[in-house]
Amino acid sequence: MTTISTSVNIGKKPAPVTLSDDAVTKVAELLAQEEGSEMLALRVAVKPGGCSGYSYEMFFDSEVMDEDVVREFGTVKVVVDPASADLLTGSTLDFSDGLQGAGFHITNPNATRTCGCGSSFS
Repeated sequence: MTTISTSVNIGKKPAPVTLSDDAVTKVAELLAQEEGSEMLALRVAVKPGGCSGYSYEMFFDSEVMDEDVVREFGTVKVVVDPASADLLTGSTLDFSDGLQGAGFHITNPNATRTCGCGSSFS
């Protein structure tokens, strides 16, 4: 059973994406391997494209815009741009490491259709 980490609200809007404890742990591990990690945040974004219409992007970013939604989950800062926030509201980012492979997975209640690879939705 995966528990969900609570976020610290830095802004007024609710967190568009919540991180599970496993995701927080893995992102923190990955951040620790990056040069200048204290300046980095996990940016979660939605971009047009992919076989179902939109695709997810996740990367470490040192730039935070004034309009970005910023939340902290333990030691991990998560940044989402406003357009992506609308498409991600209520989503959960999880990490699993099992026999079928390891990786991040986004559960998005706004997705009406997803592709087989799990990285795009509509």
